[in-house]
Amino acid sequence: MATFLTELLQRHAAEFSPVLPVDLNGADVARLDFTARNPRLQAADLRNTAAFDELVNELLAAQNARIGVGGYLENRVIYRRSPTLFGDVALPARSLHLGVDVWLPAGTPVLAPLAATVHSLADNANFGDYGPTVVLQHELEGTTFYSLYGHLGRAGLVHLQAGQRIEKGAAFATVGPWPENGDWPPHLHFQLVADMQGRRGDFPGVALPEEQAYWAELCPNPNLVLQSRWL
Repeated sequence: MATFLTELLQRHAAEFSPVLPVDLNGADVARLDFTARNPRLQAADLRNTAAFDELVNELLAAQNARIGVGGYLENRVIYRRSPTLFGDVALPARSLHLGVDVWLPAGTPVLAPLAATVHSLADNANFGDYGPTVVLQHELEGTTFYSLYGHLGRAGLVHLQAGQRIEKGAAFATVGPWPENGDWPPHLHFQLVADMQGRRGDFPGVALPEEQAYWAELCPNPNLVLQSRWL
């Protein structure tokens, strides 16, 4: 499924517009590591969103960057901030990230990389969840697939409805501030999905590490669209 979609997206790589009005290949972009390999996370109070936001800014400053990227198939420790959301405490927690995160200021416009129809939208308002979320439906060569945008600004959802047409390159949302964005430091979660499996306004963005093969097949690498040299 994702193999076919990956090949399709590779064939059309030159046609994608930016998802954000910034250069994700610029010198002011850095890759951020949210795995257990990053010693800065060991003592961090990730449930305190203000402290988490300060940590993100410190990680960026250490690399002379103002935009952070990363996360696809990254086995993260940061979901320990929401244990009831990402797994029963008696079971293994979901920690494998299925999208790419772009850490940048709230209010940044979010753009459609291809012509699209709004598939669905929702405000997933639990602590540590997506917050305001939009799913766009696209078609290439007769193949339907989806792009998901999480941690958006709440006001933008007022102007959207399912079935609405979005032109390629058009701004349809903004990166949201905390706490309304699911209570995260401001960033965009961008994910590709081959099959929504009947879901609307939501789709797993974090999975069990042992299920990587299954979820990677369903959610191909978002950098096929973002095309950042840092990913």
